[in-house]
Amino acid sequence: MAAGSSNYWEDLRKQARQLENELDLKLVSFSKLCTSYSGTRDGRRDRYSSDTTPLLNGSSQDRMFETMAVEIEQLLGKLTGINDKMAEYTNSAGVPSLNAALMHTLQRHRDILQDYTHEFHKTKANFLAIRERENLLGSVRKDIESYKSGSGVNNRRTELFLKEHEHLRNSDRLIEETISIAMATKENMTSQRGMLKSIQSKMNTLANRFPAVNSLIQRINLRKRRDSLILGAVIGICTILLLLYAFH
Repeated sequence: MAAGSSNYWEDLRKQARQLENELDLKLVSFSKLCTSYSGTRDGRRDRYSSDTTPLLNGSSQDRMFETMAVEIEQLLGKLTGINDKMAEYTNSAGVPSLNAALMHTLQRHRDILQDYTHEFHKTKANFLAIRERENLLGSVRKDIESYKSGSGVNNRRTELFLKEHEHLRNSDRLIEETISIAMATKENMTSQRGMLKSIQSKMNTLANRFPAVNSLIQRINLRKRRDSLILGAVIGICTILLLLYAFH
């Protein structure tokens, strides 16, 4: 029974090492594919001045990427299954629970699986990011080339639209400046009206606070008016007397 269990464990370890070796080779090739994909795209951009030059081997590299990604995911799934079987074996009743060597071996295989999984997802994410960036740049280059290859009438029409758009923006800016000036003038007038009301209120307060002064000012005004009436009457009488004296 012990010999059979030992053979089962060794068989699992053999399968795990075989899958790990295959994964290691696959991941190296996968990483080289991503590097060559990025280098090919960059080399094409630097080599050709025209943006319309097609990128070679783009679709074939994409297909190769998809195929290798599926193969690596399948190998990771198989290695995960082997690790699960090894864990079940270490937890079985027929195996001593204090066998530290088995636990150490299992933990090492789990760490290798975790490292391979992390490396695969990282490489895959980098590849997808590069491909998405290249597709976006390719779309932008196509739009620019389409604009450059357009007819003269379309270019002229586009220029007219741009000029009209600039005129509208200038008109909007002038209207906003005029509204700002009007608002500032309104605020200034409101402030001046408040100051005048404050002065009038202060004067009324002073007048109410010093009624004697107000009464004195009224008396002075009445005396000035009376003196004016008396002076006018005297001048009138003198004028009449002079006229009577002159005609007699």
